[in-house]
Amino acid sequence: MNRRLAEGITGTTPTDAASAVDAVVALGANLGERRDTLAAAAADLERLPLVSAVRMSKPMESVAVTVDGPDPEAPGYLNAVAIVTTRLAPTVLLSYLHAIEDRHGRVRRERWGHRTLDLDLIAYGDVVCDTPTLTLPHPRAAERDFVLAPWLSIDPDASLAGAGRVADLLDRIRAAS
Repeated sequence: MNRRLAEGITGTTPTDAASAVDAVVALGANLGERRDTLAAAAADLERLPLVSAVRMSKPMESVAVTVDGPDPEAPGYLNAVAIVTTRLAPTVLLSYLHAIEDRHGRVRRERWGHRTLDLDLIAYGDVVCDTPTLTLPHPRAAERDFVLAPWLSIDPDASLAGAGRVADLLDRIRAAS
């Protein structure tokens, strides 16, 4: 890994404009006013320091996924993806995502439980890392059509580091279902 990427992972923020990175953030909500919450979260992303652009997909409906698999009886999710052009280090961006979740009433009671807002850092450029606090790319991103479909809608050439083209990943998921 080159020095600049290693610094980004440990929290040092690059200072030159050339070091801006496109980070992929998945947004989801299955409680409350889901559409309003996603719109407010997108606005929060735009206001983050060292963020120069946010491109947001249209929201899409999906079935809730629990530890036991898809649960059509649970409240459905509204999902979207934002591509955030930022100079924040990935760990710093992740901490901001958690703060935005908290402001929107996110409560962490159970793994994969219902939530007012879920923000996942899916990818940060081509960075690949696995630390106690951050795994990039997101370990289940390549399996989730509710992440891949909205991502592909705003970036037809998208690729997930270590997994391949998003279009191909999405085709595989759809063929298997």
